[in-house]
Amino acid sequence: MIYVNPITGNDANPGTAAAPLKTINRALKTPPPTSIQLAPGTYSDASGEIFPLVVPSGVKLLGLEASKGYGILISGGGMLTLSGLGTQNVALLLEDKAELRGVTVTTRTGVAVIVSPQSGASPTLANNTFANSLGGVVVSGSAKPIISDNTFTDISGNAIVYSGNAKGEIRRNLCQRSNTGINIAGEAAPLITDNRFTQNRTGIMLAGFARPVFRNNWIENNSQIGLNVTENAIPELGNSAEAGGNIFRNNSQYDLQNTATATVVTVENQLNQSRVQGAVEFKVTDLTEAKISPTKSTIGTADLTDIPGHWAADFIAGLVNQALISGFPDKTFKPDNPLTRVQYAAIIAKAFNENLTRTAINFSDVPDNFWGKDAIIKAYRMGFITGFPDNTFRPNQNLTRVQALVSLASGLRLTGGTLSDLGFFADRAQIPSYATDEIAAAIQNQILINYPRTNQIEPQRDITRAEASAFIYQALVARNKLSPIDSPYIIKTGAVLPALGQLLDIKGHWAESFITRLYNQGIIGGFQDGTFKPDATMTRAAYAALIVKAFNLTAKRPAATFQDLSPNFWGYSAIQQAYQALILSGFPDNTFRPNENLQRLQVILSLVSGLGLSGGSLNLISKYVDNKSIPDYGKNAVATATQNRLIVNYPTINRLEPTRAATRAEVAVMVYQALVNAGKLEAIDFPYIVSA
Repeated sequence: MIYVNPITGNDANPGTAAAPLKTINRALKTPPPTSIQLAPGTYSDASGEIFPLVVPSGVKLLGLEASKGYGILISGGGMLTLSGLGTQNVALLLEDKAELRGVTVTTRTGVAVIVSPQSGASPTLANNTFANSLGGVVVSGSAKPIISDNTFTDISGNAIVYSGNAKGEIRRNLCQRSNTGINIAGEAAPLITDNRFTQNRTGIMLAGFARPVFRNNWIENNSQIGLNVTENAIPELGNSAEAGGNIFRNNSQYDLQNTATATVVTVENQLNQSRVQGAVEFKVTDLTEAKISPTKSTIGTADLTDIPGHWAADFIAGLVNQALISGFPDKTFKPDNPLTRVQYAAIIAKAFNENLTRTAINFSDVPDNFWGKDAIIKAYRMGFITGFPDNTFRPNQNLTRVQALVSLASGLRLTGGTLSDLGFFADRAQIPSYATDEIAAAIQNQILINYPRTNQIEPQRDITRAEASAFIYQALVARNKLSPIDSPYIIKTGAVLPALGQLLDIKGHWAESFITRLYNQGIIGGFQDGTFKPDATMTRAAYAALIVKAFNLTAKRPAATFQDLSPNFWGYSAIQQAYQALILSGFPDNTFRPNENLQRLQVILSLVSGLGLSGGSLNLISKYVDNKSIPDYGKNAVATATQNRLIVNYPTINRLEPTRAATRAEVAVMVYQALVNAGKLEAIDFPYIVSA
């Protein structure tokens, strides 16, 4: 193992853990095969790297897989000429059997990674982040890489490109906010399974004689077309013996467009025929196991007497009709009663047949003759449930909502989602840190349902039988086993608060009009008790979450590593987005201080810097009687904010109080004014807006 540290290393060192090298370049010159362990930091021209970095056959370039390369940034590019690809600006070239794991790669003017087009090259790219680049990963020739569990985000061109006769596997990747998620041409025929293509311009583009195989992918929320098939390409979307299992939905123009010469055959994919253009034939498999497909309740008062009219009636009916859950002998379902852990295990064991990935375990409180033992063991072996450290299962303990969500996300190996989505919930502070990724994935897969208030997740509350039924039903929808039910209580990624009317404590408040309009736009939220707390202070993390909702931010610098900010923190994603957009910065000691109160001057600085505002003479700061309390570094920003009518001073219009902690009302009003300045909201006539 060779160790590299761009901060403390020296290329004259031997490359040990105690005396690391400084550059990847130097490490690559050691006799292969070897493994190269990268420490957190930025590897760039400035740190001495010479691009492109060529990773030879058998060499492993390792970062931190658990965080998908968070804090380990390779940034740069160099010109490279390759057969069939011409001259490319590229950060890394991976040769046969090379491995790239747990790093972040960015190159704004080129391609992050090119897989060597040499005959049969089969490198591995796993658990990396490819961001803010012209291109993500390029595969050509007869290469057959394994590309698994990576995140591709904000790629201005194609996140993944396949050409030539390339094959290999593309598994469990997230491709988002790029021009094209994956572009396949030539005669390339990779296996593409369990990936998510979302919020791109086009999810998947096929051309030439491409013959890719698609299984269990999600293609949704792309701004133009989900899957675009052209020329002589033919995607394999299932066959007579195997369902495709792909989910197409919410793509703006078409979920599937076929302008190719051949008809596209789709076999048991979730695909609405009204969202298809071109020659597409819908088929079913020849499998003997019937597909579960009920969508509406057939239960009447003669069956389960307490279900009709209940908000979860259709979800419950769908499971009851498949004998996955049942009522009680008195013909009731008791939808609002709690559910025990063993009752939940019994439903899971009936509803799912996932791979048994664990060895059976004997829990000390589950005897051999216990009625639910077999169900507990099956649910445990599939990965849905676990026991406690004292080797107990506690079968009669009530299940909580967060336990159910973590269970389904873990058992179904769900991925995707962003932690910024958690900012939607007024009670997000109650979400345990261990559950944030799973809940984000549950939202991405539309498993979470909140009734009656969608912005309250109530993670620690005991789950009801109705809620558990709804969660499990949605999980079966995610597995393409049940047809979707239209419910306003399903939480979707990027959800915004509904206009719920007047917040309880802003009536008559000086900022009432501003807060109400932001609240009804879903830009700002209230608390679980229906209040807004306008005169309470706002933390830096809460401000980041607000800014991400309010503005369409563009990254202007790479992500940062803050000592006091974990990727599991609820506001991590929002903070990184705000940081990359120059809205917020950290402190000299490499901390972010997410729970520290935000100062009024910090709000002004962030809006002026992040939104690129300009104008305003320094003479404008004389408007404020306390202008001597404005630090020198903030005077230009205050002048610019004044010129752009961002500053609102209540109750004294000429008193700025720059270093005082900003209240939630003050932050809301200044953000509102910034949105007015950007032409996104109508101006409000208010006498305390400072004018130039």
